[in-house]
Amino acid sequence: MNIDLSKLTGFIDLSIPLRFNGPQPNAYGVPRASSSPCKAGELVGDTRQGGSCNFEQYTFIPHCNGTHTECVGHITKERISVRDCLNDVFMQARLVTVEAEDVGEDRVITGRVLANALTPGALAGGTPALQSALIVRSVPNDDRKLTAVYNSDNIPAYFAAEAMEMIVAAGYKHLLVDLPSIDRLFDEGKLANHHIFWNVEQGSFAAGRESRINSTITELIYVPGNIADGEYLLNLQIAPFAADAAPSRPIIWPKSSDTGV
Repeated sequence: MNIDLSKLTGFIDLSIPLRFNGPQPNAYGVPRASSSPCKAGELVGDTRQGGSCNFEQYTFIPHCNGTHTECVGHITKERISVRDCLNDVFMQARLVTVEAEDVGEDRVITGRVLANALTPGALAGGTPALQSALIVRSVPNDDRKLTAVYNSDNIPAYFAAEAMEMIVAAGYKHLLVDLPSIDRLFDEGKLANHHIFWNVEQGSFAAGRESRINSTITELIYVPGNIADGEYLLNLQIAPFAADAAPSRPIIWPKSSDTGV
């Protein structure tokens, strides 16, 4: 893939800004992301309180307070770092929009829904997808997702197991979704879809030789409604945390022959 970086203009930021102490998304009812001025002896890290500069302490939970990218270390006893797992800087990506189906009391992105959103070639089993990342936008879709609170009173849509198996079979290495989790919010801790995506045996807490170590899941993104489905160039930026998850900033550009994408 040849890219003319000088022609990469008009990028689209898919991350949700994390406004400490302000409006923000939240999952599982965890404490809100917050900040407070630090003190060093007589020095106060707040110019509004007489300090010479601002230096604050930030407290947040990446998995629950905003856009984040996670690796297989999310479900293993071994502490595996997303910084070590994410090796792709620029990648081809496909954006699709899906509407979950009613399954009992839940809203589920089923295999049928996913197959309808993707072209047949993008789901050809045994053939790696031309795009290495799949971006899934769910509807209804509006800016309320920027501050949505997901809990037992507001359980969002999630993927069915067969849909996740289709994504893996199609060869997508990176999955980006506007949901707080690819699994049901409260699933008794099974995280079945996470296990499918990373090819970790159900119920196991250990990655095996065939596990998809270099694949990532990015959750709580936001794709504005005026962005068309289709093919894009993706730059998946993460904070350099030595942890299973880190705040992230996915940036996309429309595919164009001018840029070589």
